[in-house]
Amino acid sequence: MKVSTTPLLCPINEEESIADLLLEREARDPDGAMICERRDGDFEPLTARELADQIRAIAKGFIAEGVAHGDRVGIMARTSGDWTRVDYALWWIGAVGVPIYETSSPEQAAWIIEDSGMVCGVAETAAHAAIIGASFNGPIHILDDAALDTLAAKGGSVSDSVLDERRKAVKGADLAALIYTSGTTGRPKGVELTHLNFTTSARNTAEALKWIVGPGSRGLLFLPMAHVFARVINVIALHSPAVMAYSPDTKGLMADLAAYKPSFMLVVPRVLEKVYNAAEASTGGGIKLKLFRWAAKVAIVSSREQDSRGGFTPLRRVQYQIAKRLVYRKLTRLMGGNLIYAVSGGAPLGERLGHFFRGIGLTVYEGYGLTETTAPTAVNRQFTHKIGTVGPPLPGQSVAIADDGEILAKGIHIFRGYRGDPAATERVLRDGWFHTEDIGSLDENGLLTITGRRKEIVVTASGKNVAPAILEDRLRGHPLVSQVVVVGDDRPFVGALITLDEEMVPGWLANHGKSALTIDQARIDPDIRQSLERAVARTNQAVSRAESIREFRILDMDFTEANGYLTPSLKVKRDLVLTDFAGEVDALYAEAAAKRAQAGNDEASH
Repeated sequence: MKVSTTPLLCPINEEESIADLLLEREARDPDGAMICERRDGDFEPLTARELADQIRAIAKGFIAEGVAHGDRVGIMARTSGDWTRVDYALWWIGAVGVPIYETSSPEQAAWIIEDSGMVCGVAETAAHAAIIGASFNGPIHILDDAALDTLAAKGGSVSDSVLDERRKAVKGADLAALIYTSGTTGRPKGVELTHLNFTTSARNTAEALKWIVGPGSRGLLFLPMAHVFARVINVIALHSPAVMAYSPDTKGLMADLAAYKPSFMLVVPRVLEKVYNAAEASTGGGIKLKLFRWAAKVAIVSSREQDSRGGFTPLRRVQYQIAKRLVYRKLTRLMGGNLIYAVSGGAPLGERLGHFFRGIGLTVYEGYGLTETTAPTAVNRQFTHKIGTVGPPLPGQSVAIADDGEILAKGIHIFRGYRGDPAATERVLRDGWFHTEDIGSLDENGLLTITGRRKEIVVTASGKNVAPAILEDRLRGHPLVSQVVVVGDDRPFVGALITLDEEMVPGWLANHGKSALTIDQARIDPDIRQSLERAVARTNQAVSRAESIREFRILDMDFTEANGYLTPSLKVKRDLVLTDFAGEVDALYAEAAAKRAQAGNDEASH
């Protein structure tokens, strides 16, 4: 078994809680900005002392409400400074935040409410409160109705000494978060993460990534804080000298980037894909489109040459300066003009995009982790950055590759178990290692590469094992493509189901001199079909012929959170797609068989 280990940079302290990290930041720089929030159109700073005072007041309010050590409190809201206030107030008194995605249905929320045993809820809007209230009879605090001010006022009767006693009673082994995995199959399982999981990971990750979250750094968080990735990065950043700002969703992201001008942000690959595709579509076609594509190629090739040669050739240097002046500067200005780092997780980024963004001046550090590993297990570093990998393990963590290729993880960040499900816990925690069910490899420098999910491996009728991720990731790079699901289990060859990106179709049609089409018309348009065929051919260059996509079908709908085919972290629920679109899969292979039969008949007739 091949193992890669990174030693601790900061010691383990089993006596401290997440609230202690906040106190440490407050003591270190009480009058320095800690977070920024949109107010009257501008991002206004809040100092560490101001934020800590607000959190203390809200924590007192929860005490006055009767929230006890270990009690679970549901949170249903978009990403915001208020989520941070609620999280830290609960951690201060030893209570446990239980996130409920703001896109969750009443049925999904009901399961989390029932299984967690929550005693009260926090909702951003009345609509969120109605979803929680459909299966919960306890108190629900609505942020839009100034619930935090109300809680702070109610907490006026609670003394500082009582609050301090509650904080000191919280230890590292205590439960800090109960996060229900969104999951691509079955009911979500409650992942139990402790204060020690957060604090030791935060200290060590902040030290390991100090060039990103060091003094003067400004982060923008827009991914849902209901997901472990955003939640942990928030704790890491607030422990560090960084200043964090919050954007509630991707719709206002470009405006927030322009207004706040962050130096780093947290992303998932799909967001970067859409940024690239939107930039390409905005050219309007013609010479501008050709210029963009030339500049994109220069960025990618330049980045690759940095890896292979350690610098540019003289010709490439001239090309790069021209592309920078004509294209790259405009792109970086659209992202605020100050954005130089991004941390990407949730799915593979893909080599092409990694090189493109590094080429224009935005270095994307890919990482890897799961809810059960308190998010980051491995991430690329400043001086060991290798595009296509997710880097080495973080300090205090080990990664191993089992004989069958499964990725195993061990260290300070591993969860303590699934709530109320010891059998499921024992299945994944064995001999001190967490079995991720992901497939990967370690190179000679201990850098991890993710191949895909073990349960998603496609096995064709000839017995060929195919990892869908590389095909899906590459094909999603086409501006028309929203989602891809590779199929082929027990079939004669590999196929794919493709959905179109409704936002990108109009621009693509205009850039290609075509009139507007509905999605139903677009999916059968011969030019679109031909463009996707060329994209499939380019995608297939990354794999052997036995692994290549031979046929594809364009579906008449997209996969979204709203229709239940995407998880909140934007992963496709593959099993559900394969079940609900079984007829489309059958039709794909039936049409391919008919084509072959017709070709055979034509050949025989000659």
